[in-house]
Amino acid sequence: MDTPKDAPFAYQAVYRYLVELIEASPSQGDHKLPSLRQLAQRLGVSVSTTKYAYALLEDEGRIYARPKFGYFTRSTQAPLSTERAPSLLDRVFANARQPGMLALSSDAPAMLMSLENPLLMIEREMARQYPRSLTPLYLPFGEPELRAALAERYTCSTDNYWQADQVYVGADLHSVLALSLNALGLAGTVALVESPCSWAILRQLKAANIRVIELHLDADGRFDLPALDEMLKHEPIRLALLSSTVNIPHGSRMPAEDKQQICQWLAERDIWLFENDTYGELYFTPQPARYRDFADPQRLLVFSTFDKVIGSEAPYGYVLCRGCGAQLQQAFLARAFRLSPIRQKAIAKLFTSKRIDPHLHTLRALLQDCMTRMKGLLDEHGKGAFEVQIPQGGACFWLEATHPVDMHRVFDRLLAERIVIAPGELFSQQGAWKQHVRLSFTLDWSKDIAQAVEQLARAIRQSP
Repeated sequence: MDTPKDAPFAYQAVYRYLVELIEASPSQGDHKLPSLRQLAQRLGVSVSTTKYAYALLEDEGRIYARPKFGYFTRSTQAPLSTERAPSLLDRVFANARQPGMLALSSDAPAMLMSLENPLLMIEREMARQYPRSLTPLYLPFGEPELRAALAERYTCSTDNYWQADQVYVGADLHSVLALSLNALGLAGTVALVESPCSWAILRQLKAANIRVIELHLDADGRFDLPALDEMLKHEPIRLALLSSTVNIPHGSRMPAEDKQQICQWLAERDIWLFENDTYGELYFTPQPARYRDFADPQRLLVFSTFDKVIGSEAPYGYVLCRGCGAQLQQAFLARAFRLSPIRQKAIAKLFTSKRIDPHLHTLRALLQDCMTRMKGLLDEHGKGAFEVQIPQGGACFWLEATHPVDMHRVFDRLLAERIVIAPGELFSQQGAWKQHVRLSFTLDWSKDIAQAVEQLARAIRQSP
């Protein structure tokens, strides 16, 4: 190849630009690159210079040309690291996003059936009804129609009801939780959580400098109530963070009488109850009792997000809180979320048009079918590698190895086979649950899930 005389150095700059462009493009699938002339105009160089840079990349096998269509990136699978990274959680997330990986660690119930297409259709219709010029720059507490729809949905009776001004919507669950903890003066205090506990919740509490006390759930999904009573008497707990219906990721269900007793103790000690309603609608049995049915309404905050039910096009988080409204309003005003009013109106329409309940009914049935299907595979291929308990809802199994194992080795071994698992220690700040693994059943069932389960069982059996 002859280097163009007019560009002894310019082609190197074009080459570096293209390398960065390729690396920034999605890793899955081939993607079209700018034409020679388009790139020359964009970068202010000659066409021969861009042609030479493309030729270098083509020689390296990073791109290829399609006659009459142009140049395209060549999809490649990023190499997998087998070294121990400082954060196991980061490794789980990073590898689960790699193309060609089977993520048994996934946490996306809505992938079985989302409402994204109806949501976007409603949004397009509403975009014609609400001209952009009439849209306010931002709504710090969320779109009024969405707040009203949520208040209506959470209202149960004349004794247990919500108003729109007690609902706050933010960019995502992380944002609204962070604001709420700070607004209520809970940062830097002590929190009680059920264990195992969502890694997202544990990270949020750690970011708020909150000391976490973990109370383990037994096989039936219950706390040791006498131990809890003693703990509440001797520890300066200011906050309890508990799952509303099904314990996530444990998959069990706390009895109503236990929830009532816990709420009574929390109220006696003026402890805030943060009820995690993220999976609150995803139960298999008739609707379980919720903590908010028994809690002190002035020390109750309910939080959730839409994406577990609607899909990734509805990432917003929200909280409902009656007490300390002035503090929450000030915090949300200061944050001033700039969210799409049309998207929020479309989500509200899903609720007010009564599309959510039929959708949830079908989604729960799909989840239960997938759970039953996965249970069959675990029974068939487990062969004594782990104990299996049937979850009462949610999207995963909580498995316990029947003999001591190094779950890090199991993770690394499966990673080499392009399978990603979520070891149990991710769900504890104190390093508990080392013999456990969370196994999702909201998967792409067109893949060979049976073989993956067999590989998981074999890795656990063969691990020391």
